[in-house]
Amino acid sequence: MSTILITGAGTGFGRESALRLAEKGHAVIAGVEIFPQIFELQQEAKKRGVSLQVEKLDITNEKDREKAWQWDIDVLVNNAGVAEGGAVADIPEKNLRHQFEVNVFGTILLTQGFAKNMAQKKEGKIIFISSVAGLMTDPFSGPYSASKHALEAFATALHKELKEFGIQVATVNPGPYLTGFNDRMYETWKNWDDNPSTRLFDYNRLAFPHMQFDPEAVYDTVVEVVTGKSKLYRNVVPKAMKKQLQVLMAAEWEATQNADTDKRDDMVQQAYDMKPGTPAKTFILDRILKSF
Repeated sequence: MSTILITGAGTGFGRESALRLAEKGHAVIAGVEIFPQIFELQQEAKKRGVSLQVEKLDITNEKDREKAWQWDIDVLVNNAGVAEGGAVADIPEKNLRHQFEVNVFGTILLTQGFAKNMAQKKEGKIIFISSVAGLMTDPFSGPYSASKHALEAFATALHKELKEFGIQVATVNPGPYLTGFNDRMYETWKNWDDNPSTRLFDYNRLAFPHMQFDPEAVYDTVVEVVTGKSKLYRNVVPKAMKKQLQVLMAAEWEATQNADTDKRDDMVQQAYDMKPGTPAKTFILDRILKSF
């Protein structure tokens, strides 16, 4: 059994993945951002009858990172992340920097120490919980998507650089899943320190522009990648989205500049039309994919 560190385990994908891996008998260190999350996660682990080591680990905190490097782990799951929503022309500098401080700099700085520890042992695994947003971009999620694109680049570089040291690198790329994370991204504007009259868009009227799926498949995929059941470098969830992503990414090579400059983009309109937290059914995904 492996010793696994999961960052951002206080909520969402990280929380449930930590509990499920612990249920399978692995030694799991669940890193949470703030102290109050420690007790809550400990109580949930006790309720489910599993042993879980819960530690305060803010990946943007240098002292927290140095403390973490003392843990002897086999697998690092970089799950911690935030999502700052908003149009590129509107989002304040403070929010834009926060997006990259957590998702990119905090993640990579933490990874550096563990990569060197693993290289000394000639074994280990580093997993990045990325997103399909690291492969494609929607309007109003440009900052988040850019941070995930950056993470994809770092992951690919590490995948090549760490090969000779016996270290495996992989990404997990979830699509739109209903954990609350996506909807909160479209509410971060409420805390902006700016002049609302200068904004190009009315964020009161916008919502995450996709129907969202039950996150069960993501937990299963994380477990598969951690335990080695999946040997893929990139693991898109749901798997059926892989074809759609390939088509969309290929289409960018033939895309032209905006012609109808007074016409609203279809995805921008969808953000106006969608209701927050709109759930989707599997048959809807199948129908969408058949169009490709």
